Amino acid sequence: MKAEANYQTEEVTDAMASSVAGAGDDTTVQLTRIWQELLGVEPIGANQNYFDLGGDSILAVQLFAHIQKVFQIKLPVATLFEAPTIEELARILRRDTAPTSGWSPLVAIQPTGSRLPFFCVHGAGGNVLIYRDLSRHLGSDQPFYGLQSQGLDGNRPPLSKIEDMAALYVKEIQRVRPHGPYFLGGYCGGGTIAFEVAQQLQSQGEQIALLALFDTSNWSTIHPPSLVGRSYYACQKFVFHAANFLSLDSDGRAKFFWEKVEALRNRFPVWRGMLLARMGNGSRTAVSESRVLGQIWRANDSACWDYVPKPYPGVVTDFRPLKQYRMFNKSNAKWDQLAQAENVVVLPVYPAGMLVEPFVKHLAIALRKSIDGAICGCAAN
Repeated sequence: MKAEANYQTEEVTDAMASSVAGAGDDTTVQLTRIWQELLGVEPIGANQNYFDLGGDSILAVQLFAHIQKVFQIKLPVATLFEAPTIEELARILRRDTAPTSGWSPLVAIQPTGSRLPFFCVHGAGGNVLIYRDLSRHLGSDQPFYGLQSQGLDGNRPPLSKIEDMAALYVKEIQRVRPHGPYFLGGYCGGGTIAFEVAQQLQSQGEQIALLALFDTSNWSTIHPPSLVGRSYYACQKFVFHAANFLSLDSDGRAKFFWEKVEALRNRFPVWRGMLLARMGNGSRTAVSESRVLGQIWRANDSACWDYVPKPYPGVVTDFRPLKQYRMFNKSNAKWDQLAQAENVVVLPVYPAGMLVEPFVKHLAIALRKSIDGAICGCAAN
């Protein structure tokens, strides 16, 4: 009986392998093996979506490191917006040459639609995959562009000043839309960069129709936390995750829980790589992508702490969670002291949940309403 079961298992495995091989060429087969290894899912069809299979921005860094090692072609992580399936990614890899357009900070997350485009700046991690669900919930008629950190390609160092990042992103934004009105935003540290982008565009005489800051503080008024402060922050983070979890129904809780488990699992190799890189151990292949990501995180965090924003002669729309971390919950860390006016939008979500399912739909609804209001305001003027 056991021998028969083993024989049947081997038959199934052989059938799966034949199915994968029959679905495409060697490129497809190798990509399928990489996806199955990293995502821990078998079998994976050539037309299944990376994000629907549980892939996230952290795991994507490892995915493209494996692709570079196997195919000797370095693709930007944001390629997943253009090619989120094995079949589409294989098509790109089969091109006679590597992409010649070069790396760009500007990523077309959702380039089509009749409305004015929304430009959203990366958070501390540097990449813009975190905005996929937000863009999807905004609708197919809303063009959505992300701005990712210099240095993600591994060929250039990350920028260390908010002003320099903003200057680079202004040039990229104006390649798509030379003149305003502009709709800008960003999550956490990305909101800080968007604030400076708005300053620089306004100094050129351009109109900022909407400046949307998602859970963003004026970091210059907040001292980097001590060991005790970091411990308290970690405790609050656990409490906020629990509060988000408990606010859902049973189906939502299961999905939220496993999303967090998967995100934690995906971060372990990155943390390991950063530690090995700091200690000077491990092979270059094993830690190079993790080292790049770690450098970008540190550079973006330091830049936010060092940036001292100037008064802004416009309106800031501040999207906030129900509660805030104690270290950020200070009156002088709010934007009403810097902006000419401030619109505060409180979302029914706790910190660390604004951009993840199912809570991201609340941000999308509120953001679309703000964009609609700003469009009406532009028409009236």
